[in-house]
Amino acid sequence: MFMLRKSSLSYFVTCHPGPSETLIPEAFLTLKFSMSQQQISLPAKLINGGIAGIVGVTCVFPIDLAKTRLQNQRSGQQVYKNMMDCLVKTVRSEGFFGMYRGAAVNLTLVTPEKAIKLAANDFFRHYLSNNGKGLTVFKEMLAGCGAGMCQVVITTPMEMLKIQLQDAGRLAAQQRVPAGMACAKLSGTSAVLSRSYTAGLAPSVSTVSATRLAQELLHTQGLRGLYKGLGATLMRDVPFSIVYFPLFANFNRLGQPSPTENSPFYWSFISGCVAGSTAAVAVNPCDVVKTRLQSLGKGANEETYNGVVDCISKLMQKEGPSAFLKGAGCRALVIAPLFGIAQVMYFVGVGEFILDSIPFGLYSP
Repeated sequence: MFMLRKSSLSYFVTCHPGPSETLIPEAFLTLKFSMSQQQISLPAKLINGGIAGIVGVTCVFPIDLAKTRLQNQRSGQQVYKNMMDCLVKTVRSEGFFGMYRGAAVNLTLVTPEKAIKLAANDFFRHYLSNNGKGLTVFKEMLAGCGAGMCQVVITTPMEMLKIQLQDAGRLAAQQRVPAGMACAKLSGTSAVLSRSYTAGLAPSVSTVSATRLAQELLHTQGLRGLYKGLGATLMRDVPFSIVYFPLFANFNRLGQPSPTENSPFYWSFISGCVAGSTAAVAVNPCDVVKTRLQSLGKGANEETYNGVVDCISKLMQKEGPSAFLKGAGCRALVIAPLFGIAQVMYFVGVGEFILDSIPFGLYSP
């Protein structure tokens, strides 16, 4: 009988009194307590990851939308000059909530995505640790690699749907460019996208929904349609986690008052921001490649790509090395607070607090 609370050991002993309790070996009690802590970790991480993701996405999603649109526009066909110009034009043409196009997808899937990422990293760190001793930097990187590989199960379809909704406004804006300039035509990759985009008006963009896109992709391409760009997503998320988790762990350790105490919450926030923004900029070239591969709608003279290598080659030939840094500032501004908030929730223990507030009978198995 294993309870899910941190106090399950004391509960077990007090609820099962008798002579036998004095015969329980100390090793068994330690094992039991350790197992109960591991059992509580997953639901707590789900809550922590969910709250952090929802708060973070709500705060920074407009910047993420600007990042996607800046990464997708080609040389000579710039609709937006920079992040602020993109946000201003988006509000003017699509309204305030136009900045949150595609946010529903993120808000729905960010809870399992963040929970998988944080829980997987903890699992691999625990597995790679040696009798509770600290991990070497190499093992921390291996744990981050494992976490990055696990999260793409959720990240790839989430990004696939989100990018189509975010980029719809850019394609509609291209179609409103006066005659004499490049007129946008859309490839027939998706009937839903083509019907929605070719109207060329901002209100029509709102007719595109994540549900319709998912149904269309599943109908025409099967499950692989939702996982288009999986290789590029792995190429981005695995290195990101390899950089982020060791950097955060070591930077956060600097704020510990003593080896036995946790860092204060503000230091965890700063550590998450610094590690997140550093990792985000480091893997931005991979993010550009992923965004281009996952974008189904194309404007006039916007080439298609046959894979990661083909995308990298065409970007170098037609747009130069600077293309790989498109949206890097936006991405750093998105990731920094997102992971800062996540780490604060994680280390403060909001999930544990909520679980402790639930009546015991409702939470025990």
